[in-house]
Amino acid sequence: MHSFQEFFSQSFQWEGLVNLLIQVAAVLLCLTVHETCHGLAALALGDPTAKSQHRLSLNPLRHLDFFGTLMMLVAGFGWAKPVMVNPSYFKNPKSGMALTALAGPVSNFLLALLALLVRGFVLVPYTLTGGSTAVGYVIQFLETLAVLSVGLGLFNLIPFPPLDGSKVAEAFLPDRIYFQILRYERWGMVVLVLLLWSGVLDAPLMAAQRWVLDWMVRVGNLPYFGLMGLLY
Repeated sequence: MHSFQEFFSQSFQWEGLVNLLIQVAAVLLCLTVHETCHGLAALALGDPTAKSQHRLSLNPLRHLDFFGTLMMLVAGFGWAKPVMVNPSYFKNPKSGMALTALAGPVSNFLLALLALLVRGFVLVPYTLTGGSTAVGYVIQFLETLAVLSVGLGLFNLIPFPPLDGSKVAEAFLPDRIYFQILRYERWGMVVLVLLLWSGVLDAPLMAAQRWVLDWMVRVGNLPYFGLMGLLY
């Protein structure tokens, strides 16, 4: 017979494995949706580059950046391999780049809200069954997906090259300053990694994440309270 210690150890390892799989699945979905929506926005505005490079795909392997994915798993903030965009296809290159960039974070916020709305519905059978383990894992995945998706969306809205927020901010800059920033954009990732490493961004990002999630959870709980009100 297994000792209590062995049973506890095996249970802990199983829980740890499930948590890891949920985390990885949520990260892959967040990053894939983010980059695919960049490509879809660019295509809608006339740029077929992402389509020709097969980036309009829900296959996460087409979008992953090793370090950015690792940061998502460790810190909850990260990035994927950028979708290539050719602004010469846009009628207005600056506004086209801004809209294409904005599509990524917006898709993450919508994904998070959708996850929490689905969670609101799933909570009903979870409550009625007295806390089914299988349903509990589904809820855990949806909650993890929402947290990571909001984190990814907020992180990418930082107006610092090469993040999406910088492309949005650049749309409002005079051309002279805009082209000067483009010259130094390749150094932005180095500075960004240093900022992440220093922890300077942690407090403001986490505060913003809590605020957004608090609002989204309120909306996401509406299906639960509505259905439970009908049942009781």
